[in-house]
Amino acid sequence: MEGRQFNLLREKWIPVMRRDGGVDEVSLLEAIDQSAGIRDFAGELPTMDFALLRLLLAILHASLGRQQNGSHPPLSGEGAFQANPGRMMTRWKKIWDAGSFPMGVIEEYLAKYEDRFWLFHPESPFYQVERMGKATEYTGAKLNGALAESSNKLRLFPERTGTSRDRLPYPEAARWLVYLNGYDDTSAKKTQKDLPSPGAGWLGKLGPVWACGESLFHTLMLNWVLLPDGGNSLWGIERPCWSLEKARGMERTELNVPDNQSELLTLQSRRLLLQTDGAQVVGFTLLGGDFFPPAQEVFAEQMTLWRKVKKKEPGKREYPPKRHDSGRKLWRDFAALTAQGPELRRPGVVSWLSRLASEGILSQRHFRFRIAAVKYGDKDFFADDVFGDSLSFSASLLTDKSQEWVARIISILDWTDQLVGELKYLAQQLSKASGDSQGLDSREAAGKRAYFLLDLPFREWLAGINPETDDSETLVGAWKSLAKNLIRSEGREMVRESGPKALVGRTLKENNVFRRYTAAEAFSGFNRKVSIH
Repeated sequence: MEGRQFNLLREKWIPVMRRDGGVDEVSLLEAIDQSAGIRDFAGELPTMDFALLRLLLAILHASLGRQQNGSHPPLSGEGAFQANPGRMMTRWKKIWDAGSFPMGVIEEYLAKYEDRFWLFHPESPFYQVERMGKATEYTGAKLNGALAESSNKLRLFPERTGTSRDRLPYPEAARWLVYLNGYDDTSAKKTQKDLPSPGAGWLGKLGPVWACGESLFHTLMLNWVLLPDGGNSLWGIERPCWSLEKARGMERTELNVPDNQSELLTLQSRRLLLQTDGAQVVGFTLLGGDFFPPAQEVFAEQMTLWRKVKKKEPGKREYPPKRHDSGRKLWRDFAALTAQGPELRRPGVVSWLSRLASEGILSQRHFRFRIAAVKYGDKDFFADDVFGDSLSFSASLLTDKSQEWVARIISILDWTDQLVGELKYLAQQLSKASGDSQGLDSREAAGKRAYFLLDLPFREWLAGINPETDDSETLVGAWKSLAKNLIRSEGREMVRESGPKALVGRTLKENNVFRRYTAAEAFSGFNRKVSIH
């Protein structure tokens, strides 16, 4: 394609929900300028919302973030602005209190790079490379992540059929381009034998988490982490992908972890080039792109859960991102979200909000955190599912004064897991009494059922905690009583449904020892353990 077409700064392509409930599409500049009147993104998938959020955050960091010599572009009334942690906190509060972003500064910055925001451009198409050479070719159906289909595996119930499934209008193609860069699977072929594997797209490797506000403005502000991990250091000079003299075109390029946010937020995990037919995108070519050394810690990433590996392997990270489990609700990962300690790292955005709340810069009663992730299959070779969740709790739980409360909640979650374990054991015993020699499937199903029953009650219990006024012993006792009643009731129901075979029972030889299994004996032991738990 020749010439410039579809400028992402000016054209409407980002789906949003207005605060009055209406759904609309806006340009990049409109999304930032009108953010106070926008409730949230309205992308086709929750993971798309995360990808679009990071693009807007990159613009904020690049336009209002660190420039040369530690200076920042001055806002109205600031004059020359030399960066230090205290001033960055003051700047954040000034914009928060204003309720809108300084569009003059942002537009002045973006005007310098407007030529890099054309979806189609003869030399520098947005989030793409000029020439691909030999690369894996895909149809438009692969670009559309809502279809999530490969060339060899078609969906049984596709959302689109016929020619429409392979053709995307420019606005839709633009947002899927951003999405694919972050979440692409590992199915693309490499052009040279000895090239390393970059793995899935960077966002697909994370356990994404972000804070949600009442409007897009609040959401952007809450996740606009001006100080790394809420500490006292500064980000380096901002280098988003559009500021490069020329987009990197080499296949599968290993990079050092950036010291600035806009470079990380616009990491080009894939080399992409869209193909058009008329006014529609009909396909694209793809190669592996930028990735980080497997041994290098990526603590500059502020929007992921972390986990510590029990035994660090040579050449591997000690703290890799903790991917979300599609069968595990976010409240069960409360420790990974909030806790700090010698072997614990919480997300940088959580530490940032903790500092804002502790210093009284942000007066907010509750925080709501959201997650969204892709579930991959077969070594990330294809996308199997997309899922999301959210969790709300008192903002006071993130202040330094509430660490004992956080420890109590984490302890309660461990206790709850043990309680669920008693129900799982009961299910396994009932299954054996009914004729199953292992009972593993019944055990797994009982665990899923238990967490489903506890899900809403725990969320309500957690959201109702006020660390500044509530007595921890009283609330902990209330949760234990409620959880025991729910688990005990479910155990009774399982016994009733186990059938006559389980009531009669049977004897099994296990490890050269004969053991008798009956529903009555299993429930008696279960009830005793729950009572003393």
